[in-house]
Amino acid sequence: MDAKGRAFLPAVFRKMLLSDGNGTVNADHSLRLVLRKDVFQPCLVLYPESVWNEQMDALRQRLNRWNKQHQQVFRQFVSEVEVVTLDGNGRFLVPKRYLRMADIEQDVKFVGMGDTIEIWSCQQAEANQMGPEEFGETLEELMGEENSEIKE
Repeated sequence: MDAKGRAFLPAVFRKMLLSDGNGTVNADHSLRLVLRKDVFQPCLVLYPESVWNEQMDALRQRLNRWNKQHQQVFRQFVSEVEVVTLDGNGRFLVPKRYLRMADIEQDVKFVGMGDTIEIWSCQQAEANQMGPEEFGETLEELMGEENSEIKE
């Protein structure tokens, strides 16, 4: 992060967004993304606009417009969103409230998560990782379940 609260999206992510067609490019050739705090983890999530729209459609399909709690969930989910645009240098402004939400001060870590990109403070990223043993056991369990389903 620079002193103005701008983050530099790594070139590898910019190239992927532009090449896979998920990124929406404005008339001035700037890339638009949707930013929100992750629902579960202390990090921010960048969604390509097309992925965000798919997520919104999937959420709407599961919600009942006439259910008060469903409406509250939807309202809260969409109200905590910011559309950000990459400038010509691949930077985007992260609003201060988002920096506070994710406990980001200066050093950040970008993590590709398939169709989204997480942004972590380096300290939070390290603190939220599983230990090697727990990671190995969990991965073994997940992959073991998949392999047993394939054999059956």
